[in-house]
Amino acid sequence: MKILITNDDGIHAKGLMALVHVMKRYGELTIVAPKRAQSGMSMAVTMGYKPIAVKHFGKKIGEDWWYLDGTPASCIKFGIDNVLFPERPDLVVSGVNHGSNAATASIYSGTIGAAMEGAVNGIPAIGVSLDSFRDDADFSCVTDLLPGILDKLLPQLDHRFGVFYNINFPDLPTDRVHGVRPGRMGYGHWEREYQDYGDFLRQRGHTPSEEDCRYVSHLEPDEQLYVMAGDFTDNPGNPADADHVLLRQGYVVITPQNIDNTDRTELDRLCAII
Repeated sequence: MKILITNDDGIHAKGLMALVHVMKRYGELTIVAPKRAQSGMSMAVTMGYKPIAVKHFGKKIGEDWWYLDGTPASCIKFGIDNVLFPERPDLVVSGVNHGSNAATASIYSGTIGAAMEGAVNGIPAIGVSLDSFRDDADFSCVTDLLPGILDKLLPQLDHRFGVFYNINFPDLPTDRVHGVRPGRMGYGHWEREYQDYGDFLRQRGHTPSEEDCRYVSHLEPDEQLYVMAGDFTDNPGNPADADHVLLRQGYVVITPQNIDNTDRTELDRLCAII
C-alpha cells in the first residue's frame, strides 16, 4: 500500500515522527510535510503564482521524505501531482497533530484540511490528533493504540466520495484510556479569542521584548499586536456522543466526516417551498 503522509506542525514535529513510526508497518510511505508550522490553515492552498520552496531529503527503506514551504493541503497536492504521479496513493494520513481537532476545531485544522484534500481526490484519508499542545507531549498513547484501530478500520473503509476520518486521542497514558468510541462532531466556539500580545506574555510570567516580535516584518505607527489564544466553550445541546465530550471522558474518538457539507434537511425544506 502506498501511503502519503503530512501534518500541520511542520517537518520536524514530534507528532509526525510518531505517525511515521506507526504507519511504516502498513506500506510504503511518502512524507511531504510543511517546512514550518501551518496550523489553522484548514484546506487553504499556496497559490497565486507564488514560488514555493521544495526540498527532497532522500529515501530510506520504506520512506521518502520531502518538505514544501506551503500549507498541508498543498503538501498533499504536491505529493499526488508531482512525487507519486503517475501512480496515486492508496491512503492519505495527516498528523499526529499537537492539540485536539475535535468539535468545531476540525473546521479550522490544517491537519484535517490535508485529510479533506485526500478525500477531494477520491483517496481514503485519516487525520490523527493528540489532545496536548505541550512541547514535551507524550505520543505513546497514539503509538500504542493507533495500530489496533487501523487494523479494524483500514479493511472496512467507506470508499464513498468525500468520506474521511478524524481520530482524536486523549492526553493520557495508554492504561488510563477508557476505550475507542465512534462519535459525531460536537458543537462549540471560542471566546476572548484575541488578546493583547504583551498582556498575554506577562500573564505567563514573561517580559515582552523586541525578540518576541521578530516575526513582524514591519510595525507601522500606532499598530498594536494581538495574539489568538481564546477559550473553547461548549454550545448548548451537545449529544452524549459528541467527539469532544467523549475525548474529555478519556476515550479515543473516531469521527467520520465528509467534504459534502450540504444541509440535507434544509435542502428538502427549500425544495418544498421554492
